[in-house]
Amino acid sequence: MNGCSDCVPGSERPQRPVIAVTGPDRGGTPAWLFTALAVWRAGGRPLRIRPGRPRRNRRIDALIVGGGADVDPELYGETLPEGPDTTAIRRAEQRLSQRLIGYAFYPALWLLRRLFQSKRPSLDPERDRLEKSLIHHALDEHLPILGICRGMQLINVVRGGSLHRDLAAFYVETPNARSLLPVKRVRLDPHSRLSIILGDAALHVNALHSQAVDRLGRGLTIAGREPSRVVQAIEADGPDFCIGVQWHPEYLPQKTRHQRLFRAVVRAAVDHHEVQ
Repeated sequence: MNGCSDCVPGSERPQRPVIAVTGPDRGGTPAWLFTALAVWRAGGRPLRIRPGRPRRNRRIDALIVGGGADVDPELYGETLPEGPDTTAIRRAEQRLSQRLIGYAFYPALWLLRRLFQSKRPSLDPERDRLEKSLIHHALDEHLPILGICRGMQLINVVRGGSLHRDLAAFYVETPNARSLLPVKRVRLDPHSRLSIILGDAALHVNALHSQAVDRLGRGLTIAGREPSRVVQAIEADGPDFCIGVQWHPEYLPQKTRHQRLFRAVVRAAVDHHEVQ
């Protein structure tokens, strides 16, 4: 999986960099479609990678690790005697205040996600193995990496960090908003790469996660938090592009600020190839 050539032979038109986008075998269609759209709009060529279709011999120029099932706690030295309260999660997602909004986009997006939602288990070990391998490869080859929600958590775990499996202690005074709408406020570190991309003003994000970064992995730093102190963004030290965000920018296609993340990934992929 080496970098692709910059130009099509015999043509002066640059070839779009190949951006691998990971996801589950079942239930990930909406996330894939919206991420693929964001990548294409940013100038990249999205390539879907799943456990059932790992595309091991395909070359890639950057990696986006998508959201989905919880990361297996055994990967960071914990056990899971009882699974997450999926019934409570479903109730939260079905709350009327989060669905029937005064916009057409969010109800339609909610319906699309529900239509493609599968009865898959809360853990996906085959996907964990595939994505761990891809992250290691991208780190070894210095390819740009963007982790979204679960993807950010897995990057942290691969680098030796751990996760909070229960976020209740962070929301004693205020409830934990869970919504496709950008209802959470995140403050970015003004010295971070992420703030250079998105700007250092407070950012409003959506929230669909049930876990969060606890102990930081090696070579990572916190790039953003919400008021409750839950980590909402991480990034790698040094020159390599490796950013993780807890929210889902792919579900905010109408928000120019959030779409800058995908443009940054594509630009980093082009820049990486040019220095090779």
